[in-house]
Amino acid sequence: MPLHLHLDPVGGVAGDMFIAAVLDAFPQLADGMQAAIRSAGLPQNIACKLIEHKDHALTGRRFVVGEPDSHTHSGHHPTHEQAVAHEHGHISFATVRSNLTGSTLAEPVKRRAIAIFTLLAQAEAKVHGGTADQITFHEVGSWDSIADIVGAAYLIETLDKHDDSQGTSWSTAPLPLGSGRVKSAHGLLPVPAPATTLLMEGMLVRGDELEGERVTPTGAAILRHLNCSAGIGVHPKRLIASGTGFGTRSLPGISNVLRVLVFEKTEQTHEESRIDHVIALNFEVDDQSAEDLAVGLAHLREVEGVMDVLQIPAFGKKGRMVSHIQILVQPADRDKVIEACFTQTTTIGLRVQSLERQILPRKESAVTAGHYTQRVKTALRPAGIATAKAEMDDLASHANSHAEREALRVAAESIALDKEQSNE
Repeated sequence: MPLHLHLDPVGGVAGDMFIAAVLDAFPQLADGMQAAIRSAGLPQNIACKLIEHKDHALTGRRFVVGEPDSHTHSGHHPTHEQAVAHEHGHISFATVRSNLTGSTLAEPVKRRAIAIFTLLAQAEAKVHGGTADQITFHEVGSWDSIADIVGAAYLIETLDKHDDSQGTSWSTAPLPLGSGRVKSAHGLLPVPAPATTLLMEGMLVRGDELEGERVTPTGAAILRHLNCSAGIGVHPKRLIASGTGFGTRSLPGISNVLRVLVFEKTEQTHEESRIDHVIALNFEVDDQSAEDLAVGLAHLREVEGVMDVLQIPAFGKKGRMVSHIQILVQPADRDKVIEACFTQTTTIGLRVQSLERQILPRKESAVTAGHYTQRVKTALRPAGIATAKAEMDDLASHANSHAEREALRVAAESIALDKEQSNE
């Protein structure tokens, strides 16, 4: 059965917390992960272990990468770049990528680890200027962070191949935002750190009035790589395991843990709907002429990522007639569409909502009806009932009257439904 893993950032998210939580749920993966981290270049004289841990309320695991023992001689000598990276925590992204590329790490894990580091480098480059290849990691360049990212990459890749399934999906509860300042090689930075903030864009967050860094750059990069959905959704799932990973800090009144809940997806029949997420932009306009607003909304409909534009007449403040505008947008295109709203209309503010929606299985096909090629969208409703809807733009170009359009519509939809039933 395919797996779904839901992350519950009670205390926050960091690379070591992610590894500890996943291994608490899947302890059988610990040895393989350790071997992967070693093959990525972690010297033998640096301890790397999973330990049991408990606080005032919970028990779980911690993932610890220890300091090197200068008196230990294992016969394994790190490269000069690796030694500098550990001692000072300063290493360029180009060096990290080169070391991983040249390592004996399995190729799929290697690609994931490089992808996570690339996300970090791109975020840092945007914050500090320059390109990703010019970025030098500071705190992220230390051995523990390198082990965290490689270990996370191994676990993600291994779980994705679980039981030859369709691939493991991931979701997360809202992330604690944190507050205050955090020390870095660049001095004191606001929490979340600027690079972390960029990586968290589009994710749901919450505030709980606790100070300190709650999501680290490494943790945010892992979440971004996983492309986590917001919440587990409404489709039934079977809870089969859980894991608890502790961070290094202690938080007042709450366990500093990341929990992972492991679900087995139940079989989804062909008539069941699926979960999707969209962004809804809402605003009102009362000082733009109707004809100019119509032009502006027409432009908005053409912006990439816009799924629908709805205009509703309403009464606003002081009894004025207003146009209520709602635009549904793909999450990745939110900022671009917001900018277009401010460009094409007179609104000076809008409301942004992240919505979960249910979508029936559907597909679009082309049929030949009345010597015309007509696009028809079919959808599967509960109990396997199929419905069809002919594309009006095609009907309008093929027929000149209501009666002709109606006849063509009925014929095209009937053909599409017959075709759908014959394919079942």
